[in-house]
Amino acid sequence: MTACIARKLLLGGRVQGVGFRPFVYRVAHRCGVQGWVRNRAGEVEVLVQGPPELLQRFRDALVTEAPPLARPKLLSERTVAPETIADFQIHVSEAAFSEHIHLPPDHFACAECLAEMHDSRDRRFRYPFINCTQCGPRYTLIERLPYDRANTSMACFALCPQCAAEYADPNDRRFHAEPLACPQCGPRLEYRTSGCDSQFGAAALSAAIESLRSGKIVAVKGIGGYHLLCDAANSAALISLRVRKKRPDKPLAVMFPLQPDLASLRKATAPHPIHEAMLWEPVRPIVLVPKNVGCDLASEIAPDSGEIGAMLPYSPLHHLLLADFGAPLVATSGNISGEPVLTDNSMAETRLAAVADGFLHHDRPIVRPADDPVYRVVGRKLRPMRLGRGNAPLEIELPFVLARPLLALGGQLKNTVALGWGNRAVVSPHLGDMATPRGLSLLKSVATDLQLLYGVRAEAVLCDAHPGYATTRLAPQLGVPVVEIFHHEAHASALAGEFDQTADWLVFTWDGAGLGRDKTIWGGEALLGRPGRWRRVATMRPFSLLGGDRAAREPWRTALALCWEAGMDWKNCKQETDLLRHAWTRKINCPQTSSIGRLFDGAAALLGLASQTSYEGQAASHLETICNEEAAPIALPLSRRTDGIWESDWRPLLDCLRDTRQTTSFRAGVFHATLAELLLAQARAVREEYGVSRVGLTGGVFQNRVLCERVLSCAQQDGFSVSIPERLPCNDAGLSFGQIVEASTHDRR
Repeated sequence: MTACIARKLLLGGRVQGVGFRPFVYRVAHRCGVQGWVRNRAGEVEVLVQGPPELLQRFRDALVTEAPPLARPKLLSERTVAPETIADFQIHVSEAAFSEHIHLPPDHFACAECLAEMHDSRDRRFRYPFINCTQCGPRYTLIERLPYDRANTSMACFALCPQCAAEYADPNDRRFHAEPLACPQCGPRLEYRTSGCDSQFGAAALSAAIESLRSGKIVAVKGIGGYHLLCDAANSAALISLRVRKKRPDKPLAVMFPLQPDLASLRKATAPHPIHEAMLWEPVRPIVLVPKNVGCDLASEIAPDSGEIGAMLPYSPLHHLLLADFGAPLVATSGNISGEPVLTDNSMAETRLAAVADGFLHHDRPIVRPADDPVYRVVGRKLRPMRLGRGNAPLEIELPFVLARPLLALGGQLKNTVALGWGNRAVVSPHLGDMATPRGLSLLKSVATDLQLLYGVRAEAVLCDAHPGYATTRLAPQLGVPVVEIFHHEAHASALAGEFDQTADWLVFTWDGAGLGRDKTIWGGEALLGRPGRWRRVATMRPFSLLGGDRAAREPWRTALALCWEAGMDWKNCKQETDLLRHAWTRKINCPQTSSIGRLFDGAAALLGLASQTSYEGQAASHLETICNEEAAPIALPLSRRTDGIWESDWRPLLDCLRDTRQTTSFRAGVFHATLAELLLAQARAVREEYGVSRVGLTGGVFQNRVLCERVLSCAQQDGFSVSIPERLPCNDAGLSFGQIVEASTHDRR
């Protein structure tokens, strides 16, 4: 008879909130082994005993057959004494904290749940909160860990007998599905309009659909917050939404119905297989997809863009809305522009009273907001532009161990916060603009929340070196030592931290603005080295920002400054310039900058594309959309300054941009091609001196597909290896992670 042995396994990674314990239970029964499984604050502990060949079969299945959403890692395995046990059991969770806790993100509605929801014989027929262990909300309902129902916002919904039986049955796919619910015991819908009685359940959904068909704007509470929905083919509704939300130009996302065969998506857009694959991913993000020539949606969705932010329904409620409406719906964040997405019913009605005609609420509290993530194809790879519901909190394993827990506050715009401890970093979902009171309040809440959830207390806080950032002013109030990290060094370290920190990089950090070590506004820099050892080796000829920060919203100011710096007049400027000329001459509120982002603004203004902007990056986006990608570059002077830094001169570009004999598209194409060529010239100069051939591209400017792909092609042909962020956005959303990587080197010195 084969001897019985016992092994204790410890598994980490994503093993909670994904049905891992019932999976282990089923595998154990199939393999005929005895023992038990339990959660242990972020890990799963398994005792298994039986003949060695059955234990091996069981062990292999734990990883190779894991549930689709699980990402298990075998942390340890050891032989132990067998226990007196005749079967395999699921034990209650341990509540103790552990450094291995993993917080699951929110998940889309799985195929099995959708099939039940559309089955008229099923008790959850058309129930908008159906879920199981493989789908449903997670991050937005967890109040504390371990992830058990009592520790979530579902605790207030007592399970009915049928749901309780499913919850307790290890062979049921809803075993310990913490958001478990049905029409008898779970959340329900409520539709409210001004001056009318509330409608509930199926009647609420029908009323919302009728409002949308009538051209109304409806605020709908989803998994991580509210969306503002309206008919994507109704120009009047779109115009009204833009006016009410004070969002005149920024593109709006569109949610497309699934059936039949994504026909409406393919009519409005021209998706590549890469786009379609990402749209179907469990993250269910917004994906920027090229517009189709025959697009039948309202032009007001993305007026100056060649792309549409497309998404598929991901929650059961969205599936019902899209199926019943039968056509695409605009689904933009339910907020006042610049603020975080709203999550509370009463606050949504107060803040959006002047925007929405009706409110489709539900009574499941949203513990913390999570906006939709956004991706764009650049260089034949999908790259995140915003972290959010489904892919955040983003966990990154560090190739070193931090000397102390760190909390990073990021920057000012498109912000995230990050928590680092041990060999782990966790980056929050998108928080938005820190210049708004609600944005800063949310940052404080998330910073506290992450530490409580993971059982980690930060011993230092990291912030940007810019004294005017709200996050920088907040840092000293948190009661722990403050470490300031320069903006572009954080960008460079985020890229190196994602790929490799052991060798030198040449990282081009091109963006709109960031305080440099010389106390000027940088934005067109090349940094050489590695985290903790960056030095500026190349830049752009500096120019003045007329009116300081106002230049970012009024591109004509940059165009005017560039012309004056070059000793020429801009005759097409429609603004009164006498006072500005006086200020420029005397350098009054005219800080110097090397910003490529502002250079894009100036070029767009000179081409007549954008004199004023209503959102960050608008001028650059318009310039990219209309550019001729086949245009050839012009040569820009590259010279060595007395401090040893290489400097490119943008002056010859002005002659091309002002040459009205050429089409606007051609001149925009020359601008993009020339920037790619000047980057390559700087890279060659640095390589010749230092031998470095690894190039990184990061900063908001490199969200530009045309520029990025041209640089990739030219640099790779010239023998450079080129890396662009893949897990984190290259914009300021990656700063918090970069701050942790950069600060870690200070502690290790």
